[in-house]
Amino acid sequence: MAGKSGRTIAATENKPLTSRLLNWESMLVVLLVLVNIICIGISPVYNATNLLRESPKYLAEIFLLFPMAFILLLGEIDISVGSIVCLCATTAGMASNLKIPFVGVFLLTLLVGLACGAINGLLAVEFRELPTMIITLGTQIIYRGIAELMLGEGGSVSIKDFRGFKVLSTKVGPFPISFFLVVLTGIVFIIVASRMNYGRKLYAIGSNARTSFYSGIKVKRTIFIAYALMGLFSGLAALFLTAATYGANTTTGKGFEMDAIAMAVFGGVSTTGGKGKILGAFIAAFTILCLRVGLGQKNLNSQIILIIIGILLIVSVLIPNISGGFKARRKQA
Repeated sequence: MAGKSGRTIAATENKPLTSRLLNWESMLVVLLVLVNIICIGISPVYNATNLLRESPKYLAEIFLLFPMAFILLLGEIDISVGSIVCLCATTAGMASNLKIPFVGVFLLTLLVGLACGAINGLLAVEFRELPTMIITLGTQIIYRGIAELMLGEGGSVSIKDFRGFKVLSTKVGPFPISFFLVVLTGIVFIIVASRMNYGRKLYAIGSNARTSFYSGIKVKRTIFIAYALMGLFSGLAALFLTAATYGANTTTGKGFEMDAIAMAVFGGVSTTGGKGKILGAFIAAFTILCLRVGLGQKNLNSQIILIIIGILLIVSVLIPNISGGFKARRKQA
């Protein structure tokens, strides 16, 4: 718009090109390219075909990233995710073996996940004096305990009739169907977080929940929806994981909550709330996927892979803090 002086004033701040190119998302794209170059160098069998063939079990985890990022943007956390996946996968396997039509199995699994997420959300909004870390630690134990009771002495369930689950393991060319669904889900969550009213509420509550409440934002409803989504997508992840592993056991989903948090934080989402972009988390998720597949093909110990991912996570947290410290010193100077 034009001011009194006749100059045109932009409605939004024009950021210099260098700041756009050197943002965290751009750095993650560069890191993704470097990770693929390194994997090609260390593993003679690392290529697009093998990457896509081994990706379904990892793509199932990426479904958990998006609602987890929403929860982190709120300044909350959910560590019961892996247990919800275990309970949902157990439900899917047992329901399938009872000869329930696959549509029924699909809907029942999603309903179980949604119910678990809704319970977490209800506890989180009704007992605000309790940290959500403690609340979801309790439900983590409960949900996995229920799954273990269902599995009984054998501790596992194998799907007898796999015909229905073949729908979830089909491919479109070389790409598994889960790849397209993950990309589509990522686009939807990016749009919601950056363009829609619910996304603005997430950032506002994460920055200051009390101020958001007095500004008219329905804080409890926003938090409840985020946890309900977490449960729903845990059910979806469980279905794709069951399709990839042909069943479930007591260790199914173990550590998934830490993986989802790691992908989100590595992508620049702050655990204190109100900061970060879903796009960065999305790029980070595929970076970790490529790293896992490449190092796995090199037959490295799984614990070494976890150590490498842990180092990347720490570095991703340190870099913004260090750069922020340099900027603060420059301002003081």
